[in-house]
Amino acid sequence: MGQLENLMRLGMTKAEAEAVLADDKDIDRGKKKDFDLTKEQIKATREYRQAERKPTVYDFSKRERKPNEEKRLLIEVLRAAVEGSAGTDIEVTNIERQIDFKFNGTRYRIVLSAPRK
Repeated sequence: MGQLENLMRLGMTKAEAEAVLADDKDIDRGKKKDFDLTKEQIKATREYRQAERKPTVYDFSKRERKPNEEKRLLIEVLRAAVEGSAGTDIEVTNIERQIDFKFNGTRYRIVLSAPRK
């Protein structure tokens, strides 16, 4: 079965089906047809297809974290405990997270973390 026969089964006459097939070939070759859009119509369709967009505004400011008073208290308690037994070479690297110290010539680090779950 060819395309001509299929178009005729859809209710077209033989002349109409041949005209449709001829138009298809011309369109495939890039020939202009009388039903093609004009340049003004093409320009108008482009304008209609463009959506209005708001400009993207980025906020690069650094978010200020609230201080975690419980972690600060725990670090202070740990620092006082280490200070009582290890001596004087104690450094609180991060007030809510980390203590570095030396004990008998060896460096140690205590890191405090609070998992969410």
